[in-house]
Amino acid sequence: ISLFCSIAGMLFTVNGWYKMAVLCLALSGLCDMFDGKIARRKTDRTDDEKCFGIQIDSLCDMVCFGVTPAVICYQMGLKSVAGICCEIFFVLCGVIRLAYFNMLEELKHSKPASADEKKYYHGLPITSITIIFPVVYMFHTLLDGHFTILLAVMLLFVGFFYILDFRLKKPGNAVVAAIMAFVALVMLNIFFFHLF
Repeated sequence: ISLFCSIAGMLFTVNGWYKMAVLCLALSGLCDMFDGKIARRKTDRTDDEKCFGIQIDSLCDMVCFGVTPAVICYQMGLKSVAGICCEIFFVLCGVIRLAYFNMLEELKHSKPASADEKKYYHGLPITSITIIFPVVYMFHTLLDGHFTILLAVMLLFVGFFYILDFRLKKPGNAVVAAIMAFVALVMLNIFFFHLF
């Protein structure tokens, strides 16, 4: 479902429907919040099925949260050589982030992580763009011709934190619910209220 939303978002972007594209990106992030919870409830999975799940999740994440934001930024005007370099940097950082995550998951099979280690991410999760991008998009009319600069800064900033190795505490259910409510309010603002 997340991948479906992202492909729809890219098609909306190509046709200039940027609000719908950002909504699709946010919906992809919403779907991604639940895939791990659903997978963990499937206690009868074989090791092969678990490995397959890790791989397909990362491949979908690359399209949804790596390629889709770059395509949206390009279509929204980030088409200069410098802008394209920012988009490429962002996508490459996403690839590195996901490859590192997959490596850590593989290592857990031979050397299980401690209970404390399981509470943290290494670097910024790739799904963070689904929170950051809608917030940045709110300012597109306010900044007008300078909005592409903000898009470039966003891509560089987020990409850098994808590959920076720091520990980030995983959010609990209450924080996840607050994040979902926040993104919902941002999307309502984009579609109806236009506060910025």
